[in-house]
Amino acid sequence: MDFSWSPDDLAFKEELEAFLERELPPFVERWSGDDEVDASRGVMGVMDKRKAWQHKLNEGRWAAVLWPEEWGGRAATTAQQVAYTQVMAKWRTPGIFNANGIVQIGPSIIAWGTDEQKARWLPGILDATEHWCQGFSEPQAGSDLANLRTTAIRSGDGSHYVVNGQKTWISSAQIAKWGLFLLRTDPAAIARGAKHEGITTFVVDMELPGIDVRPIREITGDSLFCDVFFTDVKVPAGDRLGDEGNGWLVSMGALGQERVGSAGQAISMAQDLRVLLQTARVENPDALRDPAIRGRVANLHIQIEATRLLIARALSKVLKGEKGWPEVPLAKLQWGYISLWLAELALDVLGPTGTLLKGAPGAIDGGMWARNYVWQRYTTIGAGPTEVQKNIIADRALKLER
Repeated sequence: MDFSWSPDDLAFKEELEAFLERELPPFVERWSGDDEVDASRGVMGVMDKRKAWQHKLNEGRWAAVLWPEEWGGRAATTAQQVAYTQVMAKWRTPGIFNANGIVQIGPSIIAWGTDEQKARWLPGILDATEHWCQGFSEPQAGSDLANLRTTAIRSGDGSHYVVNGQKTWISSAQIAKWGLFLLRTDPAAIARGAKHEGITTFVVDMELPGIDVRPIREITGDSLFCDVFFTDVKVPAGDRLGDEGNGWLVSMGALGQERVGSAGQAISMAQDLRVLLQTARVENPDALRDPAIRGRVANLHIQIEATRLLIARALSKVLKGEKGWPEVPLAKLQWGYISLWLAELALDVLGPTGTLLKGAPGAIDGGMWARNYVWQRYTTIGAGPTEVQKNIIADRALKLER
């Protein structure tokens, strides 16, 4: 593994750090106290802040560093993407308004869209004037994406597609103007045993007649995810992204964009552990004298460091033009496990007041740790369920018998 940076990479990193040093402190001060979701306004309670931060990043061309310069990006190399992710994690910057749009959807439009489509959709993603969602999963196609059944049948005159079906677990669909959706244009493909065929990618106007977005109330009390129902929705043929039947290839490119983002996970988890220990020293110092607790803290530190090196090895392969295999699925497993272990440790270390939610008298850090305990359940599902990751590793890396 080569941990050195080229002169260009160092200049990129130093410019980003200078931008954050100048812009982040006043931004955080201006938005202090607005970090949590405003229950009366739902997911938009944090989205106003994220929109403002994306605006600020875009002013310095730091919102979409991977994008080509002609579309407001910096055409960052893989090494620079890694540096960007690590620096942003180190500075604990706010989230952005169009995370899916910047990381996955925008690059798909750049790769597969026509010039007219790029000019139509990319500016709104970049400057956060329009929110985007991504609709892949369905009730029968979560872990098995190719099993999707929401249909898009082309009209007789070819001017549009008629869409019927349901998508689920669609993040922030209730505030999205546009969405990138995978739809089945060949309904017979599954029956003939060719489920990866006949899938097409569309950009869908979420305000079209026949679209019903229903937020899903989560265990945290928030409603970030949604069900999206389509009933005879007419999607213009000009809103298809790429050729008909080419959706699987488009989707794999979109999903692949998120992998470099794992470079910042180990940094964030290490910071979370340090913050937890600092809080525990103030709120419940006796807990840190318990040998069992100390052992769990030590194990977490070791696991985080091992994950950092695992991710570094994967990225080293990518920089050499090789596949980050099997390190990427292994790192995904580690991220899920460590997130859960850290969330559980927090409540055990902080004691009874650590379980109090926002608004309760005596809640620690605004109830952050209690909310995180239930929120982190998603890490065993998001970006690929734990069971599926294990099966992939067993089948393709360990070559175990079925």
